[in-house]
Amino acid sequence: MYSARAVATVLGLSVARLRSYLRAGVVTPTRNENGEMRFSFEDLVLLRKAEGLVEQRIPARRVRDAIKKIRSGLPAGTSVHQVALSGEGQRVIADDGHRRWHPESGQTVFDFQAASLDQVGATVTSLENARASAAPAAEQEPLTAHDLYKRGCLLEATSPDEACDAYRAALELEPEFADAHVNLGRLLHEVGDVYAALVHYRAALSLRPGDTTAAFNVGVALEDLGATVDATTAYRRALECDPRNPDAHYNLARLLEQDGKPDLAIRHLLLYRQLTKKR
Repeated sequence: MYSARAVATVLGLSVARLRSYLRAGVVTPTRNENGEMRFSFEDLVLLRKAEGLVEQRIPARRVRDAIKKIRSGLPAGTSVHQVALSGEGQRVIADDGHRRWHPESGQTVFDFQAASLDQVGATVTSLENARASAAPAAEQEPLTAHDLYKRGCLLEATSPDEACDAYRAALELEPEFADAHVNLGRLLHEVGDVYAALVHYRAALSLRPGDTTAAFNVGVALEDLGATVDATTAYRRALECDPRNPDAHYNLARLLEQDGKPDLAIRHLLLYRQLTKKR
């Protein structure tokens, strides 16, 4: 549990801003035997989300009102911490994994860009045809692993299945291609194949021990699989590779808090804040 002073220090909040969040009911800290407020780690996360929206030039009042409405409208047993918050212009968008909506009006927001590839007539290239389809028909020279890797990078946004095929074809030619392992692992991770993703992340890390991205992704995958102790080790390794990795500091802080080590957690939260604050 954290004092009001610690919260203000970690998040860079003024006393007035913190009080405004308290008055609006954005967070509801408990009080100790001396009557002093004590904030949970979840409170810090929610306040950080709120400040992130304010930094996007969304009025603080609108952010406070949106969170208050989200909290009051959630079904019993559901926490506001489970809702993702983002900004769109001057408005807040909430996403609980099932729908996206504007909290102020309750209006649903449709993500037309999330239409499936099948709906837009996308096709999937087989692994056997990945090399052939990657080059113009008139070009007969065999593609290199790096050619296929570049193809995968280009295809990720529009056709992730084809991108996976291209990365696999690259790894067939060059099994020690660390970047292809990382990218393929990430795409597999995004569709929920966490075990397969972990295999590729670890392959990349064994090939390139100083790769902070691979180490961080190993941590995320292990955390998704419930292996929080191993995930903590992976995040520490990511920070050994790059002490200025803010996401690794943040995730490590969260796990340390869950493990009952708030003093260590707050150190990493402070480093996270220092690395992400606007210059």
